[in-house]
Amino acid sequence: MEKHKQRLFLWVAFLFWFSLFLYVPILPAYLDTMQASYSFMGIVLGSYGLMQVIVRLPLGILSDYLRIRRPFLTFGMLALLISSAGFALTEQLEWTLLFRALSGVTASTWVIFTVMYASYYQGKSAQAMSNLQLVTVTAQLCGMSLSALLVDQWGIKSPFWFSALLGAAGVLLTLFIRDGKEQGGTQTSMRLADISIVVKEPLLLKASVLSIFAHMVLFATMFGFTPAYAQSLGGTERELTYLVLSFMIPHALAAFLSVRVLAVRLGEWRTLLVGFIGSGLFTFLIPFLERIEWLCLTQALNGFALGLTFPLLSAMSIQNVAHGQRATAMGFYQAVYAVGMFVGPLTAGVISNSLGLSSGFVLAAGISVLGAALTLVFQKTKKNLAQKA
Repeated sequence: MEKHKQRLFLWVAFLFWFSLFLYVPILPAYLDTMQASYSFMGIVLGSYGLMQVIVRLPLGILSDYLRIRRPFLTFGMLALLISSAGFALTEQLEWTLLFRALSGVTASTWVIFTVMYASYYQGKSAQAMSNLQLVTVTAQLCGMSLSALLVDQWGIKSPFWFSALLGAAGVLLTLFIRDGKEQGGTQTSMRLADISIVVKEPLLLKASVLSIFAHMVLFATMFGFTPAYAQSLGGTERELTYLVLSFMIPHALAAFLSVRVLAVRLGEWRTLLVGFIGSGLFTFLIPFLERIEWLCLTQALNGFALGLTFPLLSAMSIQNVAHGQRATAMGFYQAVYAVGMFVGPLTAGVISNSLGLSSGFVLAAGISVLGAALTLVFQKTKKNLAQKA
């Protein structure tokens, strides 16, 4: 029964990210057909992260306080359905901003997904986060890979329609997921006085700050302007699909290896350092590439490098937090890193609009280097505290 529950949960999680990312690669091109500037594109892309900054922590607190999880999953899938259908049915730029922001509300409910799934793995939150990250990246890979093919067959609106249909299926499936007792944790309601204690947890704060940098890079590049750069090189819909596959397959592989292999051999902090340095290097190279083939190669390496960071940071965020407070901790973590999802594409869009598309990638590379530097600082702090103890 427990295995069946986990499989159903993972299928819902797969549909969640598959639907959300089905139109991500073509969204900048869709906005371009509506004569949107790079600045406005950055605002639309950034609104996805901004809503998560606002909504994620309150959702986590409310879920812990009410001691329920499943209704939040249904709410998230319903918001996804409305958002995607809205894109499909409207033509005005103002509406694209509204419906992209609503998709950010959907993504905010991932707080509940992660905590609920982690409750199936008593004392093994890192393994749970690794499994969930693998499903997440695989779903994103499938969605982004299918996007260009749908456009080629049925037009620019088709990914939105497919996303809406899958969202409807996700709503139905969430109705079969049942809330269960949090393993190994208290069943008392989350007290409001506990919130300040949770958000001051040192490892949670470090993971949250580093995740801002990682998400700024991701949403300024592959989930932002890298597809637009590929199109500027004359890339076709098929070549855009190859670019997505080049990035996402190594990204998924890294999500699997990060916790299970590399963190065991190198340690968590060194693995994070490798990820940030690698991402900075391969992002910096983007503006100097003039062939799609070289872009695909560098972004394969970039995808692997960034993929090392996310499952580790997610697991670290709740590592030292009591089970009954994990939705609040995860809500804080995801709300903080959503700042990167907002600021990354917004800043890249503004700079690209003023200085050209290449300048945004140089900025993203610099952000990744800053993430590496901060990783070294946090690692050194941990060593100093361990020596004093």
